[in-house]
Amino acid sequence: MRNEKLISFETIEKAVSGKPEAINAVLCHYRGYIKHLSVFQGHYNAEIQDRLEVQLIQALFKYRFR
Repeated sequence: MRNEKLISFETIEKAVSGKPEAINAVLCHYRGYIKHLSVFQGHYNAEIQDRLEVQLIQALFKYRFR
């Protein structure tokens, strides 16, 4: 049985290589979790969300497949 909640390997591979649509797919996949982490003292903080999204994109470009 395939888990539909996971990002496909192909999407991750394309995101690591810098394809904008794949990077956007990864960001969309994690958007809910990022918004959850962006709550500071009970209030949503857009600056924290932006920083987390940038960190996720940077991590994609640092990732190397073996």
